[in-house]
Amino acid sequence: MMDLLGYGAFFLTTALIFSLVTLGLNLQWGLTGLFNVGVAGFVAIGAYTSALLTTPDDAARLGGFGLPILVGWLGAMLVGGVAAAITGIATLRLRSDYLAITTFGVAVVVQLVALNAKKLTGGPFGIGFIPRPFGGLAETPLLFNLSNLAIVSVMTLIVYLALEHLSRSPWGRVLRALREDERAAISLGKSARFYRVQAFAVGGAIMALAGALQAHFTGFIAPDNYLPALTFQVWVMLIVGGSGSNIGAVIGSILVWAIWAGSGALTSVLFSPEQQARAASLQIVAIGVMLCVILLVRPNGLFGDRPRRVRFGKSTKVTPDESAARS
Repeated sequence: MMDLLGYGAFFLTTALIFSLVTLGLNLQWGLTGLFNVGVAGFVAIGAYTSALLTTPDDAARLGGFGLPILVGWLGAMLVGGVAAAITGIATLRLRSDYLAITTFGVAVVVQLVALNAKKLTGGPFGIGFIPRPFGGLAETPLLFNLSNLAIVSVMTLIVYLALEHLSRSPWGRVLRALREDERAAISLGKSARFYRVQAFAVGGAIMALAGALQAHFTGFIAPDNYLPALTFQVWVMLIVGGSGSNIGAVIGSILVWAIWAGSGALTSVLFSPEQQARAASLQIVAIGVMLCVILLVRPNGLFGDRPRRVRFGKSTKVTPDESAARS
C-alpha cells in the first residue's frame, strides 16, 4: 500500500510538471494563436539553467555556482523568458507553418548545443548531482514523493491562477482579439507584434520553470530528455484537454501521461526484455489512437468549446449583436 501511494505521488508530480509545460503552450497557441513546435527547447533551457546555477562546483565544466534551488528556478524563468522573447522578435513576423519550422529549428539547436557543449552542459553525459528539494527524505520514498508533489502542486496552482487572471484581463482580451481578427485589433491601435512577443516570452518562461522543476525532481538531466517526442507529447496533451482552456491543459496532461505510463507498464509485462525496445513504439500508437477517438467525439478537446451545429431544415436564431457582427 505504501509503495502504491509513493508511485501515485510520483506519477502526479510528473503529470503536473507536464501540466506546466502545457499551460505555457496554451498561452502561446490557445490564447494567442502562435504555433510553437520548439517546446522541448525551452524546457531544456530552463532545466540546464537551473542545474548550472544550483549544482556544486565541477572542474569538468563551467557553472556549478551552488546557489539555492529557488534562485535556480527564478533564473530558469528569466533565461527561458529572454530566450523566448528573442526567438519571438526574430520569428513572429512569420505565420503558421513557417513559424512552426523556425521554432522547431530553435529546439534542435538547443538540443545539439546541450549534446556537444561538454564544457557547459556535460555533453551526452548530462549534469548530475542536481540538488533535490527535501533530498534528506530520499531514503523514505513516500515522504520524498509527497513532499515534491506538494511543491509542484503549489507551483502549478500559482501559474494556473495567474494565467486565469491574465486571460480575463484586458491583456488577455487583446491576445484573443489578435488571434481571432488581427486587422480589427490593429485598427484599434494594438501592436500585434508587441503583444505576441509578450505572450511568447511568458509562455517560454513557464516552460523553462517546468524544465527546472523536472531537473530538480529527478536530480539528473541529459540531452536525450529533450527530443522532439517531448514536444509531441505536450501538443497531444493540449489538444486532448482543449486548446484555449487552462483547466483542459491540466486535465489533458494528466490523462495523456496516464495513458503513456500505463502503456509503458503494459508493454513491460506483455513483452520479453529483448522485445521491449521495439514494443515501446506502442506508446505512440496508444496516444495516437486516443487522440483520434477524442477528436472524433470532441473535436475541440475535452474542455474546449463545442461548435454549434445547424440542423438540416431548421434555421438558428441570430441575435442582433451577431447580425451586426456578420454585416
